Amino acid sequence: MRAMALRPATETDLDTIIELIHGLAEYEREPEAVRLDRETLGGHLFGPRPYAEVILAETDSGASAGFALFFHNFSTWEGKPGIYLEDLFVRPELRGQGYGKALLSALARLAVERDCARLEWAVLDWNEPSIAFYRALGAVSMDEWTTYRVTGEALSNLARE
Repeated sequence: MRAMALRPATETDLDTIIELIHGLAEYEREPEAVRLDRETLGGHLFGPRPYAEVILAETDSGASAGFALFFHNFSTWEGKPGIYLEDLFVRPELRGQGYGKALLSALARLAVERDCARLEWAVLDWNEPSIAFYRALGAVSMDEWTTYRVTGEALSNLARE
């Protein structure tokens, strides 16, 4: 694998991050699902209390190749934090060149440096290329777990209970 240019994103990268998020939404067949507000996203990534972090991958010329957006979760059984990879995306024309693996390796290094118990993520069940890629890296699926989500009106209703 060739050397990859990886770096933590800064506030000046916000438009690039948004562009990559839109690219991911296109790939996942949900371009209309992106409803983010630039200012709000910037505050959550780079404000006084960041909720997530981003690592950018760049080509030799400095163009954006992809990104990993992640945040800490916590394992009560291990008594340690973990890293949850929310999104990993490499531009279609740059896939197969090692950017995805480099981003995951960087996250694994961060997890080890930060004394995390695990690195985990979710993948769409139809995304066979990504599933094969993750398995080749030694990742195992957590098939016994089902993810639940509360959003929109249901979230508001639950908050009032």
